[in-house]
Amino acid sequence: VCLVLLTAGLITSFFVYLGHKGGILLYFSLSALILYVTITPRALARDGMEIYHLLRDGDLVKVRARLSWIVGRDTDNLSEADIVRGTVETIAENTTDGIISPLFYFMLFGPVGAALYRAGNTMDSMLGYKDDRYLYFGRIAARLDDILNYIPARITFLLFAASAYILRLDWKNAVAITRRDARKHPSPNGGYAEAPMAGALNVRLGGYNYYHGVAEFREYMGDPKVELKAFHIKKSIIMMYLATAIFVIFESIVIFFTW
Repeated sequence: VCLVLLTAGLITSFFVYLGHKGGILLYFSLSALILYVTITPRALARDGMEIYHLLRDGDLVKVRARLSWIVGRDTDNLSEADIVRGTVETIAENTTDGIISPLFYFMLFGPVGAALYRAGNTMDSMLGYKDDRYLYFGRIAARLDDILNYIPARITFLLFAASAYILRLDWKNAVAITRRDARKHPSPNGGYAEAPMAGALNVRLGGYNYYHGVAEFREYMGDPKVELKAFHIKKSIIMMYLATAIFVIFESIVIFFTW
């Protein structure tokens, strides 16, 4: 873990140093490029919309295969509701991991901070599994990711609540469900993205997932007031984009007045 962080930090610092030497325009250009490769709103929206369109076409075989690209659970026998659930959960949780967290560390520590966060988060994705192979080897990476995402996850909750209010979704329920269910999530951070999303959409996330044929129960987030349908994917993407826009505006103001 330390070696990967050191490598990512040194490489990014070298480019930042070149930017400083080349003038303010080059510095801003390199900083923007580094930030661009550490955040994933377009990728999240693209993956979500591909699954949405496949569901609308009724091609469950293709959509199950496509979902397997972005989730770790078995997808071969998932129903439409479970496919939507997996997609919405991924969009919600990755709003923290793939957008708000790198933006947060960019605001605090510049492009080096964003790159170090991305390195830590990627290690968790590759090594942070509770199986015989990675249980001990990946534990440090998983704990590091928990620490790095602790504050950004709670910022994501506030951003989703604000987005729900702006979009005239059930923002009060988003707050209530987060207070009730967020701590039930097996991750110390995942519930603070999934619970407000579930509350705003009036759906229930969580439940049974299968990993290599073995069932695993994840605590429920939200109440099943509405059945999960394909259009909930589009709504979750809109919430993701709006939450991103709100935080970018806030961060731009902070950077402008502290530069």
